[in-house]
Amino acid sequence: MVISNIIGGLGNQMFQYAAGRALALRNNTELRLDISGFENYALHQGFELQRIFSCPNRIASGDDMKSVLGWQSSPWIRRILSRPAFALLRRKELLVEPNFRYWDGINQAPSESYLMGYWQSEKYFDDYAATIRSDFAFRRPLDSLNENIIQKIEESDAVSLHIRRGDYANNPKTLAVHGLCSLDYYRAAIEHVSSRIESPHFFIFSDDIEWVRQNLTLDFPCEFIDHNKGRESYKDMQLMSLCKHHIIANSSFSWWGAWLNPLPEKIVVAPKKWFADDRNVSDLIPAGWIRL
Repeated sequence: MVISNIIGGLGNQMFQYAAGRALALRNNTELRLDISGFENYALHQGFELQRIFSCPNRIASGDDMKSVLGWQSSPWIRRILSRPAFALLRRKELLVEPNFRYWDGINQAPSESYLMGYWQSEKYFDDYAATIRSDFAFRRPLDSLNENIIQKIEESDAVSLHIRRGDYANNPKTLAVHGLCSLDYYRAAIEHVSSRIESPHFFIFSDDIEWVRQNLTLDFPCEFIDHNKGRESYKDMQLMSLCKHHIIANSSFSWWGAWLNPLPEKIVVAPKKWFADDRNVSDLIPAGWIRL
C-alpha cells in the first residue's frame, strides 16, 4: 500500500496524487489518500479530487497509517520527522520530499510507503501519463454556459492564458514566496505563440479577471472567462485542458490545465521564474515547454 499525503489547492493535490499513483503502479500495489490535513484547513476549496475527477479515491484510515508507519503515523510526529534534522530517525517507509527538484530516491521506495511533499515534477509519473490523464477525467458534465465556451474552443486555434493573482497579489507572505508573472512575460508569451499560429484565439482565465481586462491588451480575438467561481473554479482547468495551446502562470492550476491536453503538437509557454527566489525549477517544466 502507498499512502499519499494530500494537502493544498487543487493543483497541489493532483501532483501528490499522481506521484503516489505512479509509485503504487510501479510496485503493483494500491494507493490510498491521507486527507486528515483538511480537518482544520481553511484555504482554497478543501479536498477536491473526489468531487471533480474519476480517479480512485480510497481514503487512508488510521489503521492503514499504522500499518505503514507504526508509531510514526501520529500527525505531530510526522511533522517533526519531516524536518531535515530528523531525517535519520524516519522509518524507510516515510518518504519526505527533500527539495523542489526531482528526487530519484523515490525509485527505491518500498512497496509500503507514505509520501510527504508536493512532488511537482512530471518525472514522478511520466511513465504512467496515460493512466494519470485517465484518472483526471472530469467527473461532471459542464453547464450550458461552459458548453458554449467549449464550442468556441473547438472551432478555433484556442490558446488558454492564465493569470494568477488572488493570494499571490493580496497576501504579502505569499507574494514574497511566489511573486507575480509580469505583464512583460505575458506580452512575450503572446508574441511567441501568435508568431507560430495563424489565427490564435485567446481564452483568458484569472482569479482577478477585472484586473486583467484593465491591464492586458491583446490584438487578437479573445474571451474573458469570468463565471467559474468558488467551488466551480475547477471548470476553468477543464476548459484550459481543451485548448490547443497554453500560456500558463507560475501556478500548478494552469500547469495541469496545459498538461492534461494530450496533443503532442501543443505549444506551452511557462514563466522562467516560478518563485520570487532563485529556486531551481528545471524539473517542474516538462521537456518541450517553452520558458520565457
